[in-house]
Amino acid sequence: MLAIPTHDYRRSDYRVPPRPLTGLDALVNGIIGKYQRRNKVLEALKADAEKIVAQEREWKEMSDAALQKRLLEFRAEVRRGGKNTEQTILPALAAIREAADRKLGLRPFPVQLMGALALHRGYLAEMATGEGKTLTAGLAAVLAGWTKHPCHIVTVNDYLVQRDAEWLGPLYHFCSVRVGFVTASSDPADRAKNYGCDVTYVTSKELLADFLRDRLYLGKMQNATRRLIRRMLQPESQVQEGMVLRGLHTAIVDEADSVLIDEAVTPLIISASHKNESLREAARLAQEMVGILNPETDYNSNLRYKEIELTKAGLQKLVEQASHLPGIWKGHDRRLELVIQALIAREFYHRNQQYIVEGDKIVIVDEFTGRPMPQRSWREGMHQAIEAKENLPISDPTETIARLSFQRFFKCFHKLSGMTGTAHEAANELWQVYGLPTVSIPPNKPCIRQQLPDQFFLEEKGKWQAIIVEIEKIHATGRPVLVGTRSVLASERLWQQLAERGLEAKILNATRLKEEAEIIAMAGERGRITIATNMAGRGTDIKLGNGVTALGGLHVIASERHESGRVDRQLFGRAARQGDSGSAQAFASTEDELLRKYLPKPVQKIIIEAWQRNLPAKEKIAGAAVKSGQKRAQSLAFKERKSILRSDVWLDEALSFTGGNTI
Repeated sequence: MLAIPTHDYRRSDYRVPPRPLTGLDALVNGIIGKYQRRNKVLEALKADAEKIVAQEREWKEMSDAALQKRLLEFRAEVRRGGKNTEQTILPALAAIREAADRKLGLRPFPVQLMGALALHRGYLAEMATGEGKTLTAGLAAVLAGWTKHPCHIVTVNDYLVQRDAEWLGPLYHFCSVRVGFVTASSDPADRAKNYGCDVTYVTSKELLADFLRDRLYLGKMQNATRRLIRRMLQPESQVQEGMVLRGLHTAIVDEADSVLIDEAVTPLIISASHKNESLREAARLAQEMVGILNPETDYNSNLRYKEIELTKAGLQKLVEQASHLPGIWKGHDRRLELVIQALIAREFYHRNQQYIVEGDKIVIVDEFTGRPMPQRSWREGMHQAIEAKENLPISDPTETIARLSFQRFFKCFHKLSGMTGTAHEAANELWQVYGLPTVSIPPNKPCIRQQLPDQFFLEEKGKWQAIIVEIEKIHATGRPVLVGTRSVLASERLWQQLAERGLEAKILNATRLKEEAEIIAMAGERGRITIATNMAGRGTDIKLGNGVTALGGLHVIASERHESGRVDRQLFGRAARQGDSGSAQAFASTEDELLRKYLPKPVQKIIIEAWQRNLPAKEKIAGAAVKSGQKRAQSLAFKERKSILRSDVWLDEALSFTGGNTI
């Protein structure tokens, strides 16, 4: 059956991203962004939420049949669109609220209604952890699904994709909205079927990869008019049958700061492997050669920029070692490139930190979520260099077929909104890059979390000893403890040390994900000790067990400060949700990666000296050092994201002259 032209047009439809603003234009745009975030926006959301709540009795008295009939009427009105559509939204949300109570057993709080309205109006809603963002997104998604335009709810992992779609399924069904989900294991037929639903849950990586694969499949037929002409001339042609998406229109992004900011540093690349035996052999030889090179005497390393510079002595050793090697090793530049790459693999990429080993494969670990990413690989020979370092079979290198940054991709949606627990720090960037104004939704109940002062130590060993003592002290009271670590290695070591003291702990990291939801959900039970690498994007609330509130609630320990203060706040936000009691504290040392990587050596020496001499102001100096390190780290990450934006513009301009595909 031939698709009607409108339907076919929408399947490859997207918004062409505007060029990034610079100079005075960017300055003026920043002022507009501040106006969009003004307090009156929050006041208007609150007033509208109160109007919705005021209708509660009217909808409660309706039968299920009558309620569903009214929902169908609202769907028809929203589908028609027009000037009067917005007048339908408040009573429609009141009806959806009643449906959520009947089908899910949850009556959305006023603040959740405020969040849903914010999403519907194109805002990024900052909502604290535990405030019910999943249901909030569902309310807004019903409205979006009624339009019959494709609506994608983008979240951070496959577990949440499937869980949220299935959990909210009864609400969507009652509201006559078809819902589906796409995960990494979905085959093309399942993807096409689920993308064909009114609302589709999916991760950013899967959605962007499917978008790029569709464009590769269409080739020169990306223009809908061309496809129509092709079908008129060749009726048997069914170009669109191989596509899975039905266009880009509405995106609601959960954990938006992680998806739109943190993960936006790395573009998504579709590649194909190709045989290159010489490179594989070179990776092995390079790993052997760096074994004779010594730090400082033969090379210097820069942890912040992941750079290696060989000294004269190191260069001379290379010349001597490479003199008997064939082919690729004869050229100075290529030889130096291969050796430096092997040194970077040795110095900056560590097992159970940046990656784990599963069988005979290197699996990259996401720095921000602590999750394994089995379908990703490092480019330009780095993956092969790390495989050689670990004495694993060396895989074939890959070449890029399609590439697109997440920043540019999300600017392709006609309507973009999102939610996160931490958006305030990135409000200006979210506006300048995505045109997303932020609004902070107040918590349903006041947060009474006790934020304890950071504990700072001269050596990492002393810090971990103090953390163990703190865990023992809190555990003795019966309170549950959640410890956040930066790496798999750190979590495993802490788990082992606690076990040696007779303390049982549950551990959650990139190598132990099978029981993730259960471990997190039970982390609030009396006497529980939970160790997790990076709680960002875990998506499961920690609810307190019986009697735990009276004991003081969940106690959260950060084993070191993260490069982004937002990630620290996400971890601390696990305690004291929905007005519960709770506390949080961070531990840090001069040997932590944040300070070693982002503070100049002279500043590091000042901090160490202040602690060695036991100066009265040592805590203030340490606190200022942590803030400075985070500020420098975030500034560097921002520059990297700007660099990717400039790269997007450069590719656009370059491809426009070659007839290549641009977006």
